[in-house]
Amino acid sequence: MPENPTALGLGDSVIVAETGLGRYQVEARAGSSAFLVDEPASVGGLGSGPNPYDLLGAALGSCTAMTIRLYAERKAWPLTRVQVTVAHHRTTLQARDVFERAIALEGALDETQKAKLLEIAERCPVHLTLDRGADVKTTLSAPVTPPAEPPTQSSHMRDMKEACV
Repeated sequence: MPENPTALGLGDSVIVAETGLGRYQVEARAGSSAFLVDEPASVGGLGSGPNPYDLLGAALGSCTAMTIRLYAERKAWPLTRVQVTVAHHRTTLQARDVFERAIALEGALDETQKAKLLEIAERCPVHLTLDRGADVKTTLSAPVTPPAEPPTQSSHMRDMKEACV
């Protein structure tokens, strides 16, 4: 079996493996970055990192901010800062998840520009993924070795550029 995630047809891959510390702590490797994911100590984790739903919220918030920034730069609009707050709710495991997103835009933007940036936020690639849903395909594999060099451009950047067209 190939050791390179892209050779497995995984594209932009994140490799997650247990650290052996605590009950739930894992290390996630994305390109040349690595970070810990965990559960809070109150539920048996070490509290050493965000939990998986925190990461989903962070993915939505960061994609939103990046897509807004890309669009504002293309239009040369005076956006000085974007802040996105994301909350996640679900009543039961079978209920539909709800992500509440609040966007703060700073800078000398007029109301038309603000409205357009909120419209662009609706087109951020992670928002579209969550909105459409996704297929998850699972296979059994051998351990994977992360690639030595991350790709020069991620599919996320490609998708953000398309969202801003």
